[in-house]
Amino acid sequence: MVDDSFRLRGRKLCPRWARGFGAIAVVSLAAAVVVAAAQGSQLIDRNATAVRLQVDAKGEAMLTYTVAGKVKHVLAWGAVNARPPARGGKQVAFELDYSGGWGKYRARDYWQTADWVCLPYDGPQLAGQVAACKGLDGSYWALQEWPQALPDLGYTPWTSAQDANWLELSHWTGNTVAKLTAYTDWVYDGRFQEVFGRLSLGGLPVYGFGTTRYGAPTDSFGRLIYLDSYDSAYGPGWHRENSFVSHNPTGVFCYGFYPFDPTKGGYQHPPGEIAVRGPGTGTRYRLTAEGPGVTPNVQVEISGLHAFNPRNPSDVALESERSAQLRSYGDKSCLAGHGL
Repeated sequence: MVDDSFRLRGRKLCPRWARGFGAIAVVSLAAAVVVAAAQGSQLIDRNATAVRLQVDAKGEAMLTYTVAGKVKHVLAWGAVNARPPARGGKQVAFELDYSGGWGKYRARDYWQTADWVCLPYDGPQLAGQVAACKGLDGSYWALQEWPQALPDLGYTPWTSAQDANWLELSHWTGNTVAKLTAYTDWVYDGRFQEVFGRLSLGGLPVYGFGTTRYGAPTDSFGRLIYLDSYDSAYGPGWHRENSFVSHNPTGVFCYGFYPFDPTKGGYQHPPGEIAVRGPGTGTRYRLTAEGPGVTPNVQVEISGLHAFNPRNPSDVALESERSAQLRSYGDKSCLAGHGL
């Protein structure tokens, strides 16, 4: 993960975030109930197949799926939508019973005997959606699957953990889904491309109150945005370029496509790989943001740019327009390289 606000000369790199939010949990072994950390739609498991989702009138969901040939039943409850950022506060999070109801109700085969339903889903289409239900109370539940743990800087995964598909659960009401906007422009007199935009919920910015030296949000309100590049210097198809947080207090993000040294900044890299990587510019970019609270992850795709031509009036006009847009966000940390 790279701090997207550094300046090209004398730049400061923010080291890579060690992923794994789903592992941060308090587990009651006797009850098999997990109170998981809140980091957007919540991690349930990895590499799940035959996924099924059902809900009941009490605001609970039952997830049934198979991992490594074993059928699992997971009961989830206790969270909906998201709280706005509040320093010192806590974001909403599910409680999870991986015994399928025994931990919460001491009822054997609760997953099979309770009054489960799945009304037809009429909410927004979600990226990586594998199952979705509308509850009796009109709220929405969804399961999304995506390769969250891909290595940065375009590396092909070299471990099974990096190549895993994460199964994540969300629960929301009405239109409580984050909005992710993204644009491309040039920086430093057109030498490099940049992606910038904003993450918001209900018109309000989404952000946290700090990060670790590896870029991990230090509270449950911080959100990461993952950037993939298509047909880039890394090869054909999609490759993970990097991830970065939305800024406090604007919800704005910005990322410049520069060369990066994989041995610095906390990046994971294959053994022996020390060559500078990038710039990872591509023909298209895909950005995936963790939804705040237990709202769904959101995703957007945008086109890449050609090399900047200062003699091309269209290029000059586009850069002027995008620079004005950045100024309108009021986020000074994203103005580096724009001559503003």
